[in-house]
Amino acid sequence: MLPYQALSDRQEFILAFAKKEKSFQTGDISPLIEEKFGVLRLTVVRDLSFLEKNGILQKTGQGRSVSYAISPRYLMLEKIDTVKYFSLPLSERNAKPIFNDDIFSILNETIFSKEEESDLQKINTKYLQTKNELSKESPAILKREWERLVIELSWKSSAIEGNTYTLLETEALLKEMQFAQGKEKSEAQMILNHKKALDFILANKDYFKEINLEKIKQIHEMLTEKIDIKKDFRNHPVGITGTLYRPLPKRNEIEIAMEKLTAVLSGLQDPFMQALFVLAVIAYIQPFEDGNKRTARILANAILHAHDKAMLSYRNINALEYKKAMVLFYEQNNISYLKEIFLQQFKFSVENYFG
Repeated sequence: MLPYQALSDRQEFILAFAKKEKSFQTGDISPLIEEKFGVLRLTVVRDLSFLEKNGILQKTGQGRSVSYAISPRYLMLEKIDTVKYFSLPLSERNAKPIFNDDIFSILNETIFSKEEESDLQKINTKYLQTKNELSKESPAILKREWERLVIELSWKSSAIEGNTYTLLETEALLKEMQFAQGKEKSEAQMILNHKKALDFILANKDYFKEINLEKIKQIHEMLTEKIDIKKDFRNHPVGITGTLYRPLPKRNEIEIAMEKLTAVLSGLQDPFMQALFVLAVIAYIQPFEDGNKRTARILANAILHAHDKAMLSYRNINALEYKKAMVLFYEQNNISYLKEIFLQQFKFSVENYFG
């Protein structure tokens, strides 16, 4: 797919037209472009062909019945100005208010560019080299780095959920069982649950090479232990603060969606794509009463670790920006911002813990 900024003015015009129209033919847009840009119909045909070949438009039909529409895959990856988007009132965002089942067909293959895939592999090679060197030359330092990652991931994943423990308070809790004064016990429990889940992942590396519903429920159960949250799929509607999007309301619908999730996941060959897919879609389905995003984050890391990839701590991500990335996916099925965060945090993790 061609970067959005590489399009010509004519192609930008066609793109804007396609976003407004569900479907159109060459004859619908050709007169408009000919008049605006002073070009021949043949040039319009070439532009349409160019946009179709680059995955921006999708073509259906043959001969005179050929029609074009904006590609859902392009809309999923198109870079969106988040400042502008979130400055709009909820009613003006043109959000998709209900679950879009097409998400499984849109996300059934990698969404990383060849350059991004190459960068991920290059960064991960550095991680493997450092980890292997430390395991031979200084196991104590390697153990300390894993400990640091677990502490910082437990802290930040909890902070994203509104937990008020500081990083230093989290360290004291996980190392010395020192509870912070003036904090709710449930906050400490959330952090302790993160550590338990992460310790399990590190001790059972190969277990998460394949993912099924029971393993997803198992991670959720670890993350919500001793917290008043149902340990199975919900059977009632839920709302999400700050968005008009409403997830699937009933257990039977949720079970079907989760089965589709595991089916798509098993067909993805790239562990990076598997991790990003889980990160986005479990949160989108919201299968549990609570704890969905943290389940998605920890399970995505379990997949990465199972395939010898570095895990993400999210330590230097702004919690609000993470939430914006999720809302953008909920409302527009656009994964560009979440993918950007994923790429940034993967690089940060390798440089910070195994650099």
